[in-house]
Amino acid sequence: MQNPQVLAALQERLDSVSHTPSSYIETLPRAVKRRINALKQLQVRCAHIEAKFYEEVHDLERKYAALYQPLFDKRREFITGDVEPTDAESEWHSENEEDDKLAGDMKNKVVIAEKPAAEEPNPRGIPEFWFTIFRNVDMLSELVQEYDEPILKHLQDIKVKFSDPGQPMSFVLEFHFEPNDYFTNPVLTKTYKMKSEPDKADPFSFEGPEIVDCDGCTIDWKKGRNVTVKTIKKKQKHKGRGTVRTITKQVPNESFFNFFNPLKASGDGESLDEDSEFTLASDFEIGHFFRERIVPRAVLYFTGEAIEDDDNFEEGEEGEEEELEGDEEGEDEDDAEVTPKKEPSQPAECKQQ
Repeated sequence: MQNPQVLAALQERLDSVSHTPSSYIETLPRAVKRRINALKQLQVRCAHIEAKFYEEVHDLERKYAALYQPLFDKRREFITGDVEPTDAESEWHSENEEDDKLAGDMKNKVVIAEKPAAEEPNPRGIPEFWFTIFRNVDMLSELVQEYDEPILKHLQDIKVKFSDPGQPMSFVLEFHFEPNDYFTNPVLTKTYKMKSEPDKADPFSFEGPEIVDCDGCTIDWKKGRNVTVKTIKKKQKHKGRGTVRTITKQVPNESFFNFFNPLKASGDGESLDEDSEFTLASDFEIGHFFRERIVPRAVLYFTGEAIEDDDNFEEGEEGEEEELEGDEEGEDEDDAEVTPKKEPSQPAECKQQ
């Protein structure tokens, strides 16, 4: 490689092939390929170190989850009405506070002029708090059927529990319900199992922890209240006598509560079909969204502020892209400002019961 003639010959070979990464690598001398293989071995070692990093991040999440929980417990007390917030706890200055106050004063004056104001209702807690979140978030509302709604109105809290130290990485979603006419479980659970290690067959695909499987729970439905099945009537004709009889049969029914009876990831080496893979990926995405967004920021999804923030962020990205394209010819590359995009954290996996 120190010989100028060898280098010139190599350059000539490079110029004669298409400049794709694979074609370029194929043109390199054997000694150089050997060194590249050594770099790949180093890269695999880096991936295993990165996996350990994410395991420690999971431990850190567990630590801070314990710090968040007292605040989430108080949130539940306010939602259910078990505790009334103090004046100091309920004080909040919004950006539109003055406009809201002025509009309220004007409304009160009109009401007083017409007739004495009726006493304002004071329901317990925050009615239908979690159910409203389900309605506000498209990803969740698409799962909810009309007959699911009366059940979800009994939902009082959603919690995230992380796996214990030394245990396989996972997290559990707990859905806490008040006593209701549909099932006897006070808590429904969904466990997501995670993996944070490079795949032996494809170690370079590792990008952090991922959900690899999940397990639901058995719902103890009260008689005639199971919304995940429906009863149909079917006629059967006797082959010999020709007589017809009608039988009833239970078949699966679309419902949010199928969330607790998830499709299992194939563990026997058999690959899932395309529809099953899509269903499983959607399930993992929903579990991750509950963990990362819904539970930590519940009040903002109740008010819709978190949804508006998400929409504005997406529009900002599109607007920035259009602006850059429009100024592409007149803007100097050195003056262009590029904002790095933060990669979302990877979903975690779930355990089967």
